[in-house]
Amino acid sequence: MHKILGLLTLILFFSCNSSAEGDVTMNSVDNKWNKKSEQKFNLEISDLQNPKNIIFVVRNNNDYPYSNIRFIVNFTNLQNKKKETDTLNYVLAKPNGEWLGTGFGDTKETLFQYKLNYKFPVKGKYEIGVVQAMRNDALPGIEDIGVKIETAKP
Repeated sequence: MHKILGLLTLILFFSCNSSAEGDVTMNSVDNKWNKKSEQKFNLEISDLQNPKNIIFVVRNNNDYPYSNIRFIVNFTNLQNKKKETDTLNYVLAKPNGEWLGTGFGDTKETLFQYKLNYKFPVKGKYEIGVVQAMRNDALPGIEDIGVKIETAKP
């Protein structure tokens, strides 16, 4: 019985990390996201014809003490070292405290739009760095942070 449950858990884990619509890269922050710990995501862009949607994926649990989350995002073109910095605020819960994300049990996954219909200027490598900008030095309740890149629909 334990082997079957382990196998089902493994299948569920891998199915949650893949997407038919686009590439998702997840970093685990182990329920304590330190303010000094920048989560980095490297992108290789080869298709300039089709604009892309860049979406943040946040997995939180009931230990998360706030209804929102703030990010400082560093978006860098690694070819010319040009960097854009954005400060973003996203809502994770309704006013009554109910989480907005989807998922079973205590962990909820929420998708947040960052750049929609974005046309990358050149082919090559890009880096997205995300730092949490909340009051806590070690932010509890955040399990994973990720980036999803998908081709924008016309």
